[in-house]
Amino acid sequence: MKRAALCLALVPIGGCASLPNETAKATCAATSQFAFVCGATKPEDLAVVPETRWVIASGFATGAGLKIVDGRARRAQRWFTGATDQVAPDARYPDCAAPPDPALFTARGISLRVTAPGQARLLVVNHGGREAIEIFAVDFRRPDAAPLLRWQGCLAMPAGHVANSVASYSDGTVIATVLTRPGTSITDFVMGRDTGGVYERGPRDRAFRLLPGTQLPGNNGLETARDDSGFYVIAFGPRQVVAYARRNTRQPLWRLTALDFMPDNIHWDGDRLLLAGMARDEPACGGTRKIIDGVADAMACHRGWTVAQLDPVARRFTLVASGPPDPLFNGVSAAVILDGALWLGSYQADRIAIRSLTHDDMN
Repeated sequence: MKRAALCLALVPIGGCASLPNETAKATCAATSQFAFVCGATKPEDLAVVPETRWVIASGFATGAGLKIVDGRARRAQRWFTGATDQVAPDARYPDCAAPPDPALFTARGISLRVTAPGQARLLVVNHGGREAIEIFAVDFRRPDAAPLLRWQGCLAMPAGHVANSVASYSDGTVIATVLTRPGTSITDFVMGRDTGGVYERGPRDRAFRLLPGTQLPGNNGLETARDDSGFYVIAFGPRQVVAYARRNTRQPLWRLTALDFMPDNIHWDGDRLLLAGMARDEPACGGTRKIIDGVADAMACHRGWTVAQLDPVARRFTLVASGPPDPLFNGVSAAVILDGALWLGSYQADRIAIRSLTHDDMN
């Protein structure tokens, strides 16, 4: 992939509503390490629609909602518009009488699970107008057309609890992380105190419940095991991946610490787990994250970034790619690989970053 400027105009795709070009071409030109897909405000999490060219991006800002990105043309479109044909309530998800308001829809963590050939369930953490896990059906049986999206309902988070990431088991059980439970703060988990937890809701449950033993310093990224035997959760404060068994969460199975970066989201890519995050110790930002006057640094200073893969059987990290601070892209929080390129999401930026991968990176 040549690092030419890739600030692309947003054009209609498969019936999705087009967006205004949110960033001028001059400010969206490629940098020394990234090309960009613009118009994706705070794409905190990413998912590839399997065996297609389509990438889903969340939008961690009021009204940013969901984007669908054509991976070949590298064009982003607003995906959920609230149109009548995008709403199909399902009695399994009864907590919300109406879909999220597109003007408020604030999408954070996402999770895509294939349920049948060409069909999937998309779970989305929403902060816009309500704290809930929004449930969507995705139809990608037409490979040359943008996937179809239909809202089916939501699962409300417990009062006062703000979800961060979400995942599911094959039986429909949903689990979600809470970064800071009521009464705790970001400063607390930076100092190593337990602040969050993993919450579970089965298909017949009426509410989420805290899984005992899952309280960690900043419960962040989340993924279930391939065989449904448990899950992996990132403790953002100590930069750890913590593994739990599904049937007994009172004690972790194991913990691994990422030495040089702060992993955020975690998702499967084949038989490996991909993790992405900002540099732990960034000289340009004065080193590690600081607490100043009792408040944790917001990390607005541009930090370097890392993507690593984790072999959960060998319990070993392997570097996929890393780089220095970038003048136009900070807050790296998610990664996916599509057609030999690394796509990076961010909880701060107004774009998705793309970097080519070498053969060595992919093996």
